[in-house]
Amino acid sequence: MSISVQNITKNFGAQKALDDVSFSIKKGEIVGFLGPNGAGKSTLMRILTTYHMADSGNAEVNGFDVLTAEREAQKSIGYLPEHNPLYLEMYVKEYLSFHAEVHRVSKNKIGEVIELTGLAPESHKKIGQLSKGYRQRVGLAAALLHDPEVLILDEPTTGLDPNQLMEIRKLIRDIGRHKTILLSTHIMKEVEEICDRVIIISKGKLVADKKLDELRATGEQIIIVEFDYRVEEVLLKQIPHVADVKNVSGFVYEIHFKTDKDMRPAVFDFAHDNQLKTLQLSRKNRNLESLFTELTS
Repeated sequence: MSISVQNITKNFGAQKALDDVSFSIKKGEIVGFLGPNGAGKSTLMRILTTYHMADSGNAEVNGFDVLTAEREAQKSIGYLPEHNPLYLEMYVKEYLSFHAEVHRVSKNKIGEVIELTGLAPESHKKIGQLSKGYRQRVGLAAALLHDPEVLILDEPTTGLDPNQLMEIRKLIRDIGRHKTILLSTHIMKEVEEICDRVIIISKGKLVADKKLDELRATGEQIIIVEFDYRVEEVLLKQIPHVADVKNVSGFVYEIHFKTDKDMRPAVFDFAHDNQLKTLQLSRKNRNLESLFTELTS
C-alpha cells in the first residue's frame, strides 16, 4: 500500500479532530478526500506528512511509519498545503534551486519539473509576479522535485479562475499516471474529473469510502440546462427517463434523470425540436453530492 491509516485518533484539547480513522490507498490511485470545514482533513494530511503526531493509531507511507521512520516517510511524500508557502521575492528557478538543496537532489531536476508543470513561460519571473494558477504550479514543482511516490494535495485549486482550474486539474491527472495522489477538495466536480475513489470524513470520523464507478452505477444524474426562453416543466418531463424537473432561476433548469445513459444529447435534441437555444448544458454526479450532503449534514 502507498498509504495505510489504521485507527488514527487526534485531539486538540477537548476537541476530537480525528476519531479512529482507518483506510488504505493502493499505488497509482487518485483519491478525493472530502469533508466540511473542520472535519479533520487537513489534520490527517499533516499527520501523514509528519507535521502532526497522532494521539493513537498508526500511519505508513510507502511502508514507512510516519512516527518511527519520519525521514524516510518525508522522502516518499510531495506535499502541497492549502496555503502554499512561497517566497514571493524569489525567482521561480531560485526557489526551486533552494528546494533542491533542501532535498539534496541534483539541480538538473529543476528543468524537468518546470517542463512537467508547464512553468517554462513564467520561469524567468519572480514568484510575486505570477498568477495564482502559476503559483500553484510552483508549489507542485517543488513537491515533485525529489520524485516522491506519493503526492498529498490540500485544496490545490482554491481561488483559481475557470481556465486555471482546467489547467491544474489536467496537470494533476497527468501526474497521477505515475504517482499515488490524496487530494483534499470541496469541489465535487473536481473529484468526478480527477479521482478514482472518494473518502468522506465528517466530525473526525470516516463516513464513506467508495469508488467513483460504484457511485455512477446507480443510474442517477442531473442535467443543468439554460435555455433562451422559459419552458413549461411539463414539457421537459416528456424527455425519456426524467424523474424530476426544477426551475432553478430564470431560464435555468435542473433535470433529474433515472438512467446510466448520458442524457445531455436528449436535452439538446429537445431544445432543437422546440426551437430553443441552449446557453449552458452540463451534467453532474447526483450521487456524490447526495451522498456528501446525507453523510455530513
